Amino acid sequence: MSHVFPRHTKAVPPIAVKGDGIYIIDSNGNKYLDGSGGAAVSCLGHSDRDVIQAIKTQVDQLAFAHTGFLSSQPAESLADRLVAHAPDGIERVYFVSGGSEAVESALKLARQYMIETGQPQRTRFISRRQSYHGNTLGALGTGGNAWRRAPFDPVMVSASHISPCYEYRLRHEGESQEDYALRAANELEAELLRQGPENVIGFIAEPVVGATAGAVPAVPGYFKRIREICDQYGILLILDEVMCGMGRTGTLFACEQDGVAPDLITIAKGLGAGYQPIGAMLCSGAIYAAIENGSGFFQHGHTYVGHPTACAAADAVVRKLTEGGMVARSAQMGETLMAALTDAFGQHPHIGDIRGRGMFRGLELVADRDTKAPFAPEKGIAAKLKKQAFANGLICYPMAGTIDGQQGDHVLLAPPFIITDDQIGELVDKLSKTFDAVL
Repeated sequence: MSHVFPRHTKAVPPIAVKGDGIYIIDSNGNKYLDGSGGAAVSCLGHSDRDVIQAIKTQVDQLAFAHTGFLSSQPAESLADRLVAHAPDGIERVYFVSGGSEAVESALKLARQYMIETGQPQRTRFISRRQSYHGNTLGALGTGGNAWRRAPFDPVMVSASHISPCYEYRLRHEGESQEDYALRAANELEAELLRQGPENVIGFIAEPVVGATAGAVPAVPGYFKRIREICDQYGILLILDEVMCGMGRTGTLFACEQDGVAPDLITIAKGLGAGYQPIGAMLCSGAIYAAIENGSGFFQHGHTYVGHPTACAAADAVVRKLTEGGMVARSAQMGETLMAALTDAFGQHPHIGDIRGRGMFRGLELVADRDTKAPFAPEKGIAAKLKKQAFANGLICYPMAGTIDGQQGDHVLLAPPFIITDDQIGELVDKLSKTFDAVL
């Protein structure tokens, strides 16, 4: 009997024993193609010798040093590397152990920035429906996924929410992308005016929405208008790139493709590629200066902030993503994956939309392509797809509640960037067999 508390008490997961490139092997010898990189984590696969060696070398020298007393060379090197590639104005990096911690750090720094700049009345955040920003109470309260939020609503401080930028469902027939971008973005201004802009700290959004909606990118111009609104009303733009960042969408930072520079960015997942638990919150020089010239102390912290071994692993990962050309490979192989998915499923009667950027792709499932009607939630399509895909030797990321937290199903794909053409063929073939069995 296991004493591990599993994610689901009604299922006993296999024991993973070995990683081999894009595959994971369990204790029974079964081999699974990791078509979702876990949860968009394993961008370099499961056996990268350079990252493994960086961890071993660091542990031999220094495993841990608490940042209340000391910094470390890996943390300094990684921060330099990230800032060198970050959007304009981003100058400081705060390391944590995962995505939820990164978002909590961003929310708290944003609030403290308002206090330090003489705006203590600003206490509210705005985000989007069907967003997901993490599972700690602050991050969950800011997010807009109804199903995840429901049990904890009574104990959360909640943000207010506007519509997502969700072209497949929300762009009107005959409406141009440009007009839809403005209409969707202008909901932020309307909500600011409803809340009183002097009371709002910031707006948080994923450049490409991941887990809850299935790789939904914003339409061109959307985030540029969002940036204008934030500047006009003096609120901070926080971009959550925990899932879509670090090369996943074909550029190191996902927001590069939207032509905007945020005030704060959160990253994790691909930052450590699964080799160590790590995340980070990056902020502008202006935000840092407000703390530096004010109290001097960010009233926040975790034990494993700036963990040297985690930073050494991530520094090796980011080096491979940038100097090693793996971000460019994500963009290139992402187009190959998209072409393969379109060829296999573009006319499938139950695939309504195939979308995404780079190695971050989603397929939205429908009962009827013409009307875009979703499957009834009680059919449990997403759960059945996940189980069948696993039986077929494929790890993918199906989710229910795509449309509003209750209705809709999608499959998210986020394979390692090292995937080959033949392995893309294998992924699509196993996914096709899964669809045949379930749909």
